[in-house]
Amino acid sequence: MRTEVSARLVSLAVLLLIWQVASVLANSAALPPPANVFSFILSETASGELPMHLWATLRRVAIAFSLAMVFGVGLGVVLGRLPVVDRLADSWLLVLLNTPALIITVLCYVWLGLTEAAAIAAVTLNKAPNVAVIMREGARSIDPQLEEMRRAFRFDRRTWLLHVLFPQLEPYVVAAARSGLALVWKIVLVVELLGRPDGVGFAISYYFQLFDVRALLGYSLVFSTVVLLIDFALLQPLEWHARRWRIVPDPA
Repeated sequence: MRTEVSARLVSLAVLLLIWQVASVLANSAALPPPANVFSFILSETASGELPMHLWATLRRVAIAFSLAMVFGVGLGVVLGRLPVVDRLADSWLLVLLNTPALIITVLCYVWLGLTEAAAIAAVTLNKAPNVAVIMREGARSIDPQLEEMRRAFRFDRRTWLLHVLFPQLEPYVVAAARSGLALVWKIVLVVELLGRPDGVGFAISYYFQLFDVRALLGYSLVFSTVVLLIDFALLQPLEWHARRWRIVPDPA
């Protein structure tokens, strides 16, 4: 663990060094040095603008991600367990999967107005089909011998859910969550850029119109850092827990 953290810190230091050298060589406002970007982050934080926009984005991500996981997991399990429903709904799922996020976002704003509900709906509709596809494969891959054991021991529904179905699906839920969170971040920024008065996407759109690269890099860095922290502190431990039974213990 300590070695991994050290390697990441060294990699980050090398990246900052390359950035500094490239900035000096470019000598252009299009590539400000790291010190200027960090100075902007501090001033924007002190003014309250950056925390306000960051919180607005995190709130939308949390709500849309939760809704997408609930609907996607439920739909995926149903499709994986009921072949008839899967055949009927497969075409609808393919349409949603192949519809660009921009089109879904614009349609939600047209149908529901430039509202928070439209923004959340757009993100949820963009992400839920991906979760459903992953969970469908998980539901299909349940060991048939476990199903035979369930029938032989006459498990009630609660016992089957807690001790057969959920342990089998847990790795797929975590995989859907990790890939889903990475996708939701990006879609939320597009949604905010198109039709919300706050959020990181709105801030990036505003500073893009001012051609302020320092601000663009500053908001991008803060946002990326928060995403990495959430993945490192929450999703990676969940993934380890879901796959703990595959870890071979050290004989020593």
